[in-house]
Amino acid sequence: VKINDLTPETKEAFKGYESIALFGLDNRSTGTFESGNSDAIIVVSINKESGEIKMASVYRDTYLDIGEDHFRKANAAYANGGPKQAIEMLNKNLDLGITDYVSVDFSALTQAIDLLGGIELDIQEDEVGYMNDYIDTTGEIVGHSSSHVSAGTGVHVDGVQATAYTRIRYTEGWDYRRTERQRTVIKKLFKKIKTTDLATINDIIDTVFPQVSTSFSLKKIIGLASALMDYTFGESEGFPFE
Repeated sequence: VKINDLTPETKEAFKGYESIALFGLDNRSTGTFESGNSDAIIVVSINKESGEIKMASVYRDTYLDIGEDHFRKANAAYANGGPKQAIEMLNKNLDLGITDYVSVDFSALTQAIDLLGGIELDIQEDEVGYMNDYIDTTGEIVGHSSSHVSAGTGVHVDGVQATAYTRIRYTEGWDYRRTERQRTVIKKLFKKIKTTDLATINDIIDTVFPQVSTSFSLKKIIGLASALMDYTFGESEGFPFE
């Protein structure tokens, strides 16, 4: 994976951090990770000393050099050259040094949430109609249906419903709000998994691992999971910042 010739100051800032590119693919055929638009692009940075995790979404419509001075929407890098080109797009444009990634599709995200017994979300009135439409289409894609939802606080949702929530982008805030929803679901998953025993977590990893594309080995994933209680979530935001 290509990395820019970084300044000493940038290299110093990277020390003590592990950064991972997280891609959520809008593929209508499950388990296809070589291509597809990465409509979720999240840079995850872990402070290896404190265990603090920070997330920054890169808005999918951000106009960036996706390779060889070819400027397009950021989500097209993955469609053109898979995870390698998508990572290099992030490294080239943002002076990052990422070499590791995890890619998921609707099916992988849905199953992970279901195996954890679902999560709780605050659903607004203006989100309900779009969410219910996405519940229907997401259910068709992953092969099992789910019920519609109503607005409310702390609404318990299953995998299909939660995945549908991450797809909403037509309310006020458009893609800015959609990326917030994506990060919210990740935080809710993290909170839920921290209350789950390690044996169950390992079972979930064994089930979901074959359904994702990642540079990490299974051993590395289990090692990260075993230190789960040491992690906390810090700031999260979207890029561009303005």
